[in-house]
Amino acid sequence: MRVLVTGITGFAGSHLADFLLSQTSAEVYGFARPNASHANLASAVSKIRLIPCDMMDGSAVRDGLKNIRPERIFHLAGQSWVPVSWQAPQDTLATNIHGELNLLEAVRAAGLDPLIHIAGSSEEYGSVLPQEIPIKETARLNPLNPYALSKVVQDLLGLQYHDRYGLKIVRTRSFQHIGPRQRETFVASDFAKQIAEIEKGKRPPVLSVGNLDIVRDFTDVRDIVRAYWLCLDKGEAGEAYNICTGTGRKIGDIAEFYRRHSRVKCEIRKEPQRHRSSEAAVMIGDREKFKRQTGWTPAIPFEQALTDVLNYWREKIE
Repeated sequence: MRVLVTGITGFAGSHLADFLLSQTSAEVYGFARPNASHANLASAVSKIRLIPCDMMDGSAVRDGLKNIRPERIFHLAGQSWVPVSWQAPQDTLATNIHGELNLLEAVRAAGLDPLIHIAGSSEEYGSVLPQEIPIKETARLNPLNPYALSKVVQDLLGLQYHDRYGLKIVRTRSFQHIGPRQRETFVASDFAKQIAEIEKGKRPPVLSVGNLDIVRDFTDVRDIVRAYWLCLDKGEAGEAYNICTGTGRKIGDIAEFYRRHSRVKCEIRKEPQRHRSSEAAVMIGDREKFKRQTGWTPAIPFEQALTDVLNYWREKIE
């Protein structure tokens, strides 16, 4: 089976590559920007067929698909950080929306009939009412930032191309990912990196934080990519599925976990500049639809995921 992963050098993409190589017999291909670092792929890079391809280059995407003729496609490429989407809204919308459009049009142009996964986000739901938590797939989509808006359009494009052209597309809306290799711009990775730097004497013994009362539903990325595989293996084309634990965690719980597990005594200090505007206070997902369809449940405990992130940064910080 030929499997294509777009954005394979990224956080989730690299973990999906690891899963495919270790848990399936798939022949793995990956689209990556020509200048992308391969650091996340580590030893996997020699086992996959890596193809330089900018998703904004429609002809490159078409040529790649014609040559590979994949039977399954996991579309993970895109700009995924909310603050950057405010700084560069046009680039975020163009990259995420036009990149997907190029992929879907290339599938049609090549006359292919693969199973296609579109990786969406819980950010699509935005701010919800208390009675709507845990959030079901039927909740209205109410994006609060340009990144979230781009994911809503990706989601609906996937649905349109399924309804109009019969493409076998399954959409997921994953809640917060955590795990090794995640950029320090995301909260758990940010806190873990700070602790690793404190332990190495590279910064004062202060863990700088933002709003600790925000509640999010965190899932280990290794469970997330297993869910991605199952969504094409057992999911229904045209459907959207939440991927989440169904359990809410305060950001303050993560900060306190890392403070307790630091090898050096440190304090937690709130920094006003770390607070974000237009941010939903609580986001907890309902995973029952996906569980019924595929049998998926998260397997990696929250504390283990946090520990693995901390150990990742301990190894990286010299």
